[in-house]
Amino acid sequence: MQKPVKIILGIDPGTLVAGFGLINVEGKSLSLRDMGVIKLSVRKDAYQRLQIIHQTLRELIEKHKPDSLAIEAPFFGKNVQSMLKLGRAQGVAIATAMSAGLDVYEYSPRKIKQAITGNGNADKEQVWKMLQRQLHMPDRPALFDATDAVAVALCHYYETQGSLPAALPATTGKKKKGWDAFLQENAHRIIKK
Repeated sequence: MQKPVKIILGIDPGTLVAGFGLINVEGKSLSLRDMGVIKLSVRKDAYQRLQIIHQTLRELIEKHKPDSLAIEAPFFGKNVQSMLKLGRAQGVAIATAMSAGLDVYEYSPRKIKQAITGNGNADKEQVWKMLQRQLHMPDRPALFDATDAVAVALCHYYETQGSLPAALPATTGKKKKGWDAFLQENAHRIIKK
């Protein structure tokens, strides 16, 4: 028997702050289930922080019983040490999800931004504003890591529905600017309760 509500867990991996977001999918209706951050102390060594990420994600998985995990792929920067640390945090999150039997999906930051805002170069504020409209999210968070994680989960939903990126309307040569124009062109992506 299939669960009536599917739950997607999104992760924005980090070594000092990792974001998580869960969305409920009931048919074509979406809602925010939970979101937050895992704050990791700089006073703990790298391995202790990885253990905290593992333990916290395991607890989230046990509590919410998601069907899948969507995670943001690390972007390639110039600092090799930062990339290595971020890759370890991502690896721990993936291993934790896989050991719980979840399917894991990975999306680039650009693809996530494109899915949520229609602009692969959108900033964190723009992503949050679209999420707020699409999922009726609470006020602006203190840290965008949580909303980034929700964006990863929502990107996965769009991807599995076959609406990314093919469902984005074709442009007619004149580019409209601003949120109102984007919302008008993408009314089919806004969920109303």
